[in-house]
Amino acid sequence: MHEANALDASTMAGMLAHLPTPLERAGRLGRALGLDPGRLWVKRDDSTGLATGGNKARKLEVLVADALARGCDVLVTSGGLQSNHARTTAAAAGRAGLGCVLAFNDHAPARIEGNQLLDRILGAECRYVGPLAMDDLNAVVERIADELRRAGRAPYAIPVGGSSALGASAYVGAADEIVADLGHEDLLVVTATGSGGTQAGLAARLGHERVLGVDVGALADPAAAVRALTVEVAALLGLPRPAGEPWLLRDQVGAGYGAPTAECRAAIRLAARSEGLLLDPVYSGKALAGLRAKAIVFLATGGVPALFTSRYEGWLTEEATRQVAHSGEHE
Repeated sequence: MHEANALDASTMAGMLAHLPTPLERAGRLGRALGLDPGRLWVKRDDSTGLATGGNKARKLEVLVADALARGCDVLVTSGGLQSNHARTTAAAAGRAGLGCVLAFNDHAPARIEGNQLLDRILGAECRYVGPLAMDDLNAVVERIADELRRAGRAPYAIPVGGSSALGASAYVGAADEIVADLGHEDLLVVTATGSGGTQAGLAARLGHERVLGVDVGALADPAAAVRALTVEVAALLGLPRPAGEPWLLRDQVGAGYGAPTAECRAAIRLAARSEGLLLDPVYSGKALAGLRAKAIVFLATGGVPALFTSRYEGWLTEEATRQVAHSGEHE
């Protein structure tokens, strides 16, 4: 193993994510969105722990346990430069005593910030493979895993976002938590959809009609990814195959994955100023911008480190900058 004190699969159970996560009323935010009183709840999967938390910790609970059960000694995965999944995988690897190799679909950044900084603090080996579509990154992960095998290592390849059937199955547990708290009637869960695993796991338990995914532009065909993963998760856990098609909104992508939009910025400010809830500009901000229904559980998926990057700094502070300039005009 990578470390002499590497944990075994049974020891890892329940050690990565703080579960169950809280389900909180969001009355002021709900009113601001025009919802009836008591109709908006926030499932705080940004509070899973593990290096600032987020939805990936749930998936890594089962994925890392599987890696250890198979005798693997290094986790290999990929994502964008500010990938929350990559950061959380690095943290999980450290917790389990495993190595970690991260592949990013970009050139090496000129400035190390946000999740990139955390990746290094957490000890991951970072590789930059140049501009590639997110859909092409899983093949890169497999090539790196093959390279590591030739070097005598025992890699565990994790797809983008942890969105294998096993990883996505962790969100059946999240759905169970929500149902235990609120029941099933009139329930709709709204989540950001990137690699599709979170939406698929929820839909495998709740059905497609009760899970609204807001596409953030990570994949060319997110509906196909969610559809296939939902079937695989249901089969893996012995659940009925959900009828219908994945419910996806695709009007919040903007210019592409991670691209700022005015609607996302407004949603981030609204959540922060009404509930003290920090959303990120890549996933949860766009998910809230696309929220529409009567009875809602909004899944806060984490991703706060992206707020502290230069890419979004000027965009997020634009209003405050204008206010300061306007104030100076009257002095």
